[in-house]
Amino acid sequence: MITLLIGENSFENERKLREIKSQFDGVSEIVDGAEIELKQLPDLLMGVTLFSSNRLVVIKRLSENKTLWNGFESWIPRVSDDIHLVIIEPKPDKRTKTFKELQKVANVYEAQAWTERDTLKAEQWVVKEAQMLGFSLDKKSAQILVARVGADQWQLYRALEKLAVVDEVTPLVIEELIEANPLENVFNLFEAALRGDVRRVKQMIETLELTEDAYRLFGLLSSQAFQLAALSVSEKPSADVAKELGAHPFALSKLAPHAKKLGKGGARRVIAIFAEADSGMKTSAGDPWLLLERALVKVACL
Repeated sequence: MITLLIGENSFENERKLREIKSQFDGVSEIVDGAEIELKQLPDLLMGVTLFSSNRLVVIKRLSENKTLWNGFESWIPRVSDDIHLVIIEPKPDKRTKTFKELQKVANVYEAQAWTERDTLKAEQWVVKEAQMLGFSLDKKSAQILVARVGADQWQLYRALEKLAVVDEVTPLVIEELIEANPLENVFNLFEAALRGDVRRVKQMIETLELTEDAYRLFGLLSSQAFQLAALSVSEKPSADVAKELGAHPFALSKLAPHAKKLGKGGARRVIAIFAEADSGMKTSAGDPWLLLERALVKVACL
C-alpha cells in the first residue's frame, strides 16, 4: 500500500501520519528522502526484517532528491505487499512523471496551509478541538482566539492546550493567557489611534519597538488602513467585505464602526496620512518609528 500526503499544512499531515501509525501493527521507519541513496531503495521498498513481516516506511521530502525522484516511478511497482509506504511531500511538482504515477496507485491526501480566508474554518475547528481536549469554547471565544493567534493550526492547538487546564474559558481568560500574534498587536495599535487614544498609541509603540521591525509594522498598519477605506466605500456587510479582501471577518467587524464614523472623507484622510508616512520612510534618513508614531497620532486627532 502507498499513501501520499501532500500540501504545506504540516499539522494535518502529521496528524494523518499519527493516525496511520496508530492503525499499523509492525515496524515503523522514518527516512529523510533528501538524504536517501539509490542503493538504499531495495531494502526500504522490498526488504523485510527479522522482527516483523509488516513494515511502515515513511519517506519525507523525497522530491528534493532530484536524482531519485525523477526515476522513482520505476520503483513504485516494486513496493512489497508487506510494506505500507507513506510519502510526505509539502510542495511536489505535480507535472513530474513520478507524481503522476503515484497519483494513480496511492491513497492521496492533500492538506493546504490555512490563510486568513480560512478564518471561519479555523473558528469551527478550535471549537471541535476544544471538545476533544475536554472543555467547551463558545463562538465568541473561538472568534477571539483565532483573531489573537491567527490561522496557524500548530499555534492554535498549543493555545488550546494552555486553555485546557483552565476551569472556565472566557474572552478575558484568552486575552490573559494567549499571547497575541503580531497582526493582533497591529490591529490593537491601529484601533487605539482610531479611538483617538494618543497616550495608548505611544505606550504600544514603546513596547513594539523592542521586538518589531518598524517597516514591517508599517506595512501591516497600511493594510489595516486599506481595509478601513474599503469598508467606508462599501455598502456591503463587513463579513462580505472581509471575504472579498481575504481578511479576518472578526477584525473587520471591529473596524466597521470606525469606518462608519469617519465616512469616506475621513477614510481618505487616513489613507493620505499613511501615504505621506510611506513617502517619508522611503526617502528620509530619520527614525522610522518616529514617522510611524506621527502618522498614528495624526489619525488619532482626526
